[in-house]
Amino acid sequence: MPALDDQRRHRPQKRKPQELTPAAKSTRTEKEKKPAVKRPGPRGWLGRGRGEVNVVAPVDEWRGTTVQVCGLHPFSVGSGTPMIGVPMGLQLFTGATVCADPISWFQDADLINNPSMFVLGLPGLGKSTYTRRTAAGLAGLGTLPLVLGDLKPDYVDMIRALGGQVITLGRGRGHLNILDPGEAFEAAERLREAGKEKERAQVLADAHGRRHTMVSALLTILRKEPPTDREESIIDRALRVLDEHHDGVPVLGDLLRVIQEAPQEVRDVALDRGDLGRYKAITENLEASLISLTSGGRLGETFAHATDVPMLRDRPVVYDVSSIDDSDTDMQAAILLACWSAGFGTVNVANALADAGLEPRRHYFVILDELWRALRAGRGMVDRVDALTRLNRQRGVGLAMISHTMSDLLALPSEDDRMKARGFVERSGMVVCGGLPVAEMPQLTTAVPLSNAEQELLTSWQDPGTWESGPGSEPPGRGKFLIKVGGHPGIPIKVELVEAERSINDTNKLWHATAAFPEPDESNPMIGLDDAAHAAQEVPDDLEKGAA
Repeated sequence: MPALDDQRRHRPQKRKPQELTPAAKSTRTEKEKKPAVKRPGPRGWLGRGRGEVNVVAPVDEWRGTTVQVCGLHPFSVGSGTPMIGVPMGLQLFTGATVCADPISWFQDADLINNPSMFVLGLPGLGKSTYTRRTAAGLAGLGTLPLVLGDLKPDYVDMIRALGGQVITLGRGRGHLNILDPGEAFEAAERLREAGKEKERAQVLADAHGRRHTMVSALLTILRKEPPTDREESIIDRALRVLDEHHDGVPVLGDLLRVIQEAPQEVRDVALDRGDLGRYKAITENLEASLISLTSGGRLGETFAHATDVPMLRDRPVVYDVSSIDDSDTDMQAAILLACWSAGFGTVNVANALADAGLEPRRHYFVILDELWRALRAGRGMVDRVDALTRLNRQRGVGLAMISHTMSDLLALPSEDDRMKARGFVERSGMVVCGGLPVAEMPQLTTAVPLSNAEQELLTSWQDPGTWESGPGSEPPGRGKFLIKVGGHPGIPIKVELVEAERSINDTNKLWHATAAFPEPDESNPMIGLDDAAHAAQEVPDDLEKGAA
């Protein structure tokens, strides 16, 4: 074998060309013939003078029926979310507009069987804002919002902006006479003139029952136990005596006076057997409780005087009871019951007049915010709310109940109350959930079916904001809610406030520095005093001598 020299060692060997198949030859020929096509980027042509844009303006969106927008194909997109009701926001993933409210979905869309909603979510994530958007939108659609006991307050500015009625109650801040029939007597007279005797009797009977119930409720809160059967009969008969012989609107003092005067009708139901001494012994405890209610006892004199501001039935109304301290649970329970009684009494009068054809039909949207505080305020509160959730459809009202978590509802002392409170969520036409902790999911899923993805979405919204201060530091779940109806997949939305809503949705007014502290005056080191000379006069003489 010949030896390899240097030239042969480094000489490249020639490779035999591989033969191409006919298909490969054809593809190679097409590639060689097809010229390269230059395409612009998503923002246009890059380069000097070529017109690339920095920001792409969003395309204008218009909403219409399929008949109207069919000619715009293929530039039309169908909506997968309901479009009936109050516009609440945009679908979190698709950006579609979501319209939802319990009254429109019940009355117009027939999507739910009960015009009510329950809103759950941790504090600061926008539960009250969501409810205010619903109430304001329904007001624009002709439904009147009624806030029967605003404990914060969160709805005073909204009702005032809607041209509604703000009624302030509390110790030294207003009175609500629980024996005031409201507009029932006036409505009964109008029904009598129209020849509606049956409807007139029903209105008067409803007014009598509400007043009797309120007196018994106040006695229950005051005594921590309900009145006896005999005391209930005495109260009922004394109220009838007042209606027959008293001129004007009676107050609790008039009821006490009737019981003390011992008319024969009252003595008959007291079963005193003709012995006045026995009658006084029977009514002694009842008389003592009424004296406490009329003379400024634990419940003050809020219910012992004539109503300062009567409630109107043709406009939005809010009862501002925010002045009552949270520790005063007895007063909170009493005043909430009184507000609910007055509010639903007005609703019944409006329905009676509408049934008789004397007034147009009005629908109301009743808001029970901070429901957990109302339920814990005293005995009988759970039963009253339970009755409202079962009869709101028959009364022609929509109902919104707001609380933080299911744990708030299940923290009631008795098992019966806990079961009733869970039924509030189960019977609601729609359930709106904001950010919730992971520990809440087992309790919530017993009342509302939630998929694993929906549970993860709700728990992700509970996280706080970033550590950096500024607009981007707000919690990621603020304004985000999941609308659930039965077993249907939830609709995640993001509520965005318009400029006109920002002023009525500011619930942190007391934290604004400009409102809490006056502007500093460099010429006067004593902040809050306009005149430095006046400040000098306030300094005691002994301090001046000590300084000297």
